[in-house]
Amino acid sequence: MGIKVHGIPHGATLRVLATLQEMEIDYELVLVDMRSGAIKQEPFLSLNPFGQVPAFEDGDLNLFESRTITKYIAHTYEGKGASLINKDKNKMANMAVWMEVEAHQFDPIVSKLIHELLYKVHFGKKTDNAIVEENEPKFAKILDVYEARLATSKYLAGECFTLADLHHLPSLNYMMRTKVKQLIDERPHVSAWCKDILARPAWQKVWALHKRG
Repeated sequence: MGIKVHGIPHGATLRVLATLQEMEIDYELVLVDMRSGAIKQEPFLSLNPFGQVPAFEDGDLNLFESRTITKYIAHTYEGKGASLINKDKNKMANMAVWMEVEAHQFDPIVSKLIHELLYKVHFGKKTDNAIVEENEPKFAKILDVYEARLATSKYLAGECFTLADLHHLPSLNYMMRTKVKQLIDERPHVSAWCKDILARPAWQKVWALHKRG
């Protein structure tokens, strides 16, 4: 049956597509009509009962939640394309820490900023400057932690690119298109890391798909 990714080349689905591209795994992107409400109905709900994208099929296995999907792909298909995990137990634990940081520290703040500075503008809505002003300093503090970490290693989990870095790609790419980019540029190690991972060929292919879709 092969691998199928149900979603659109946007947001969290991009994490899954980037993982597949990095590991050079063939897949089918099954586009979902978000506007029709199809994701809130069967048969899509059988793939993701929360009615969100992405949803993922690999043979008889169905998964949802983008970070869970990327971990499944990286472990199941280890040996194909780029390795995105560390086999050393200490390095694996460190990778897991930064994956949690992305999910619970980085993403909640960045998602609010992206919503206000990009999504609302795109749909002709007024930006809530109070939300932006509240979350910009929070994002700066998070970046200070990243700057300290990246001063000691090229990537978040060590000297190799892993899922800990990859999970940041969609949000970082969106943030670099907003005024908050300045906060990244002001931190040399964070800035160098961003430029490095955003320039990866696999991500460039995924972003090209995003721009087309």
